[in-house]
Amino acid sequence: KGKGPKGKKVTLKMAKNLIRVSFNGRRRLDLSKMGITTFPKCILDLADVEELDLSRNMLRKIPNTIEKFQNLLWLDLHSNQLDELPKAIGTLQNLTFLNVCNNKLTTKSLPEELTLLKNLRNLNLGLNCLESIPTTLGALKEITDLGLFDNTLTGIPKSVKKLPKLERLNVQRNPLPELTEEEEHGDTIKRIETLYLVQDKDLCSSCLKMCRGERDELHKLEDMTPSSSKKLSFPLLLTPNSSAKDNQEEWRVR
Repeated sequence: KGKGPKGKKVTLKMAKNLIRVSFNGRRRLDLSKMGITTFPKCILDLADVEELDLSRNMLRKIPNTIEKFQNLLWLDLHSNQLDELPKAIGTLQNLTFLNVCNNKLTTKSLPEELTLLKNLRNLNLGLNCLESIPTTLGALKEITDLGLFDNTLTGIPKSVKKLPKLERLNVQRNPLPELTEEEEHGDTIKRIETLYLVQDKDLCSSCLKMCRGERDELHKLEDMTPSSSKKLSFPLLLTPNSSAKDNQEEWRVR
């Protein structure tokens, strides 16, 4: 008997019912959050989809049969237990988006064939166990967004830093010398004032607007709160009307 959880079994009929057409007209097979522990062989019959979501499962391995999905433009494998990627992933020449964030990948488990994905624009390798980044990733000339956050990186190759179309490089929470030096010599008060549970760039526009609004309200309350050294008292204060000032001291009294 095999060890470990068996996971949920996916049938071909079930997978067909989970295909959706996204806003851009692509056919997406969404098998996320299903407790899958092994790659479902039955979905090879649906290899003509443009998007495949296997995120937030318990997958330990992606087989080389992934090469059957030659139409794939978008592949999401984040939040599994992958400790390697198959060499066959390099055959997915149309792939523009690859998310393998939050797995157990090491530098050695990144196949050299990854550099064959010449159309790749968005690559997320964050939250893994990467000790270094292969200089060969500099061959991915179409990359615009590269996530390397939350690894154990001590350096970023020049070939990666100088990718011609790179717009966003996230290397947060790595033991990089430049980040460590910035933390040691930065303005402590300034850093405390701008401390958030998430960064602005990680929020969608509506959430960012809401958080900024709540932050502004807190600042207003701080400005309106009298200091402990000088507590003001207005026993004869009338209810302010339309001509009242924002400052209580300027409200009209008897």
